[in-house]
This record gives sequence, structure tokens and C-alpha cells, in this order.
Amino acid sequence: MNIAKITDYITLDMVSLDLRAQNKKEALLELSQLLGVSNSIDDPKVIELALIDREKLGSTGIGKGVAIPHAKTNFAKKLTIAFGRCNEGINFESLDSQDVKLFFVFASPLSDSSVYLKILARISRLIRNETFRNNLLNAKNPQEILNIISSEEG
Repeated sequence: MNIAKITDYITLDMVSLDLRAQNKKEALLELSQLLGVSNSIDDPKVIELALIDREKLGSTGIGKGVAIPHAKTNFAKKLTIAFGRCNEGINFESLDSQDVKLFFVFASPLSDSSVYLKILARISRLIRNETFRNNLLNAKNPQEILNIISSEEG
């Protein structure tokens, strides 16, 4: 059985180490634009609205400076992941009230739940590791981000 890897769904041009957002709304806009770079995303605006809707159910800021905004929509042809880092930190209404600096954002077609859930679980597991988080915070370029994720995935 094929193990779903985060790095199968993210590309260098979908990694930003310098999000400019000052708040949650701006972060979701910037992250949806990052996803929109992918040709598997039909309309970044729809993705942004889907992310905003998802946040209304409860913050995807899961703690320790990390958020995993995600949306299921038929405007995504396949699971697509982007990574963003906001060096200043953003109030994302996280569970632990810490500002968020690391964002894993994804969009997935409505039909494709199993891979989506596996990837969500995998990211949740990885970010519990403080070394992993620190490595992401200190990475100098997008390739380094992908290498860090890839080395943790094995």
C-alpha cells in the first residue's frame, strides 16, 4: 500500500517563508493564493471562501504556533498542500492562544477523504515534534522546508 506523503502534494512554488499577513483573514487570503499557484486549483477565491467557512466551525490553529487551515471543495482537482511561514506570528484564535507562525494549508476535492485524513493526521503528528517545528522556523529557503518534511516522513 502506498503511504501518502505530504511532499507528494506540495511543490516548491507553494512554499512561502515570508507571509505578510497581519491577521487571520489576510493569512487565509495569502494561503489560498499560494494554493492557487497549483494547476489543480481552479479558483483561489473559492478556496479562500471555503477556508474562511471552515474556520467558522472552529480555529484550525492547533497550538504550538501551528495552524492547518483546510477546505474541501470541488474546485480542487486533487489534494493540494501549501506551506506558509509568518515570522511575526498571527493571532489565529488557536487552542492554546499562541500566535501562529507555521501554516500547512490544504484543499481537497469533496470526493477524496481518505488521503486527506491521512495527510492531516501525519502533519498533526509531525508538528508535535519540537525539533521539526524549530527546523521549519529556521529554514532558509523553500527547498529546505521540503527536505525537512521529507526527512521526517522517511
